[in-house]
Amino acid sequence: MEKSPNYDDLLQIIQPYLPEDVASDQVGPKSHFVEELNINSAHLVDIVLDVEDKYDIILENEDMDQMQTVEKAIDLIQKKLAAK
Repeated sequence: MEKSPNYDDLLQIIQPYLPEDVASDQVGPKSHFVEELNINSAHLVDIVLDVEDKYDIILENEDMDQMQTVEKAIDLIQKKLAAK
């Protein structure tokens, strides 16, 4: 099984989708993907797909609603991994 997710792992997934006006050092655990990091919905879907691939989990549509901040995304990934 893949190791448990942490902030650095998720940051690596998020970085390619950050718009030019948001530097990776502006991302923190409480950062909101859409409101603070300006990640659009299409890129949020890409992040979800990358998370699914990295951790071999499936995130449902309702999971995406819960995955609004970096911290909540890590919590959700950990729950999905624990349920495997």
